[in-house]
Amino acid sequence: MSRSADPVDSYLLRVLVTLVTERNVSRTAIRLNQSQPAISSALKRLREVFDDPLLVREKGGMAPTDRALLLREQARRALGEIDAMLTGAEAFDPACSQQTFRLGTPDFIVSTFLAGVVERFCRAAPRARLVVQPLGVVFDYEHALATGELDVVIGNWPQPPLQLHLSVLLEDEVVCLMNRSDPRASGLTREQYLAARHLVPLPYSQSQRGVVDAYLSSQRVARDARVVVPYFELAPRLLINTDLVFTTGRHFAEHFARTLPLAVSRAPFDFPHMRFYQLWHERSHHAAAHQWFRKLLSDAASDVAQTPTQTQPDHQHSLSTEEVSSG
Repeated sequence: MSRSADPVDSYLLRVLVTLVTERNVSRTAIRLNQSQPAISSALKRLREVFDDPLLVREKGGMAPTDRALLLREQARRALGEIDAMLTGAEAFDPACSQQTFRLGTPDFIVSTFLAGVVERFCRAAPRARLVVQPLGVVFDYEHALATGELDVVIGNWPQPPLQLHLSVLLEDEVVCLMNRSDPRASGLTREQYLAARHLVPLPYSQSQRGVVDAYLSSQRVARDARVVVPYFELAPRLLINTDLVFTTGRHFAEHFARTLPLAVSRAPFDFPHMRFYQLWHERSHHAAAHQWFRKLLSDAASDVAQTPTQTQPDHQHSLSTEEVSSG
């Protein structure tokens, strides 16, 4: 068969998926164990095949085109079918399975996401078992994935481990959450933000800095972490009747603003979006049961992403279109 009749092979599909996910040629080369020139050549070929730039330059990096995002999902499905053929994996029937699935997650994950996961899980796999393991600063999640103690870890570190597989679940705007009666709730200036007293959660990874502090450090400024708490879920309730400011993702903030006297305000800095993703080890990459579970997580996250945000009218802002940071 001629090259023109079969212009895309599995290698190009894997490059496409990884490039659109990483939005960076160097990181794609590392993840696929290829040279940068090889990935650049593959990107050029992909652009010719699909007659689309796929990745375009924006402030702070590269951004995928709408066509690239669609192609990534199609390529993932195609690669899944190819992998199943090559591994000869037995079919997995969730309705009959009694398998235990173990998910590691920090507590800042929106409860509506986990509710969606549990609803889908119980409906599709009524005899299976789901264990949710909290992540902490001393918990070695990479070892847990390698040994089977965990099947999937959800995180939002700016630089996830390169040796693990990754897929994006949700990208979220960074906002400020504060007492609804706070006069700054209609919109903090940069000066007010840096002068404010902040409520900050403890990190849940020793080796990673959060999106907010990493960005502020790059700007050579810092916030006043006046109150530090061990759990994200605790933070919103401590804002009531105080002048504290809590910086977090929009979905998390608006979940609490619907039930507590709190206001959501757009952040005054161009923080990169929080990027939530699932991580898994090579040991379970081709297992049909784990592929099913990872898709279930992706579908639950899609439901959250498609839910319209609802803030108080006086404090509502449109989502930023700034380029999302990689990792």
